[in-house]
Amino acid sequence: MKYVVLVSHGDFATGLKTSLDMLAGKRDDVIAVGLPDGKTADEFALMFKEGIQAVTADDEIILLADIVGGSPLTTSLNVLADAGKLANTITIGGMNLPLALTSVLMKDSLDKETFTATVVSEAKEALQEFKLEQPEEDDEI
Repeated sequence: MKYVVLVSHGDFATGLKTSLDMLAGKRDDVIAVGLPDGKTADEFALMFKEGIQAVTADDEIILLADIVGGSPLTTSLNVLADAGKLANTITIGGMNLPLALTSVLMKDSLDKETFTATVVSEAKEALQEFKLEQPEEDDEI
C-alpha cells in the first residue's frame, strides 16, 4: 500500500487531512501528525512512530511536510531511517492542499519520478495571485 503521510508544526497536517476527507472521502491511506506547541522533537518522534504503526516494510510512503528543514520533517525522516523505511519514501516539503489532494488521487497511477514531477507542478500552479476585476465606472452623470 502507498500511504500519504502529512507532518507539520501545529494542527496544519490534521486540518489538511480534514480537508482531504471532505474532497476525496475518508481514507485509511492518509496519516497526519502535527507537532503541538510546547512539545519536543523527541515527543514528536513518539507521536510519529505511533501514527505510522500500520505501515509495513513493503509499503511505500509519500511524506509531505509544511517546511523543508523543519523539526517535523527532519524528525520524521530520522524515524523512517531508523525503521528502514526511507528507501520506500518520497519526501516533499512546502505542503499545500493541491499538493496533498493530487498526491492522494494520483499516488497509485504514476511511477515515482512522474508522480513527483506532477504533484510538485500542480502545487506550484495552484500558487497564484487572485485579483478581482473592478468594473470601470461610467463618467456620465
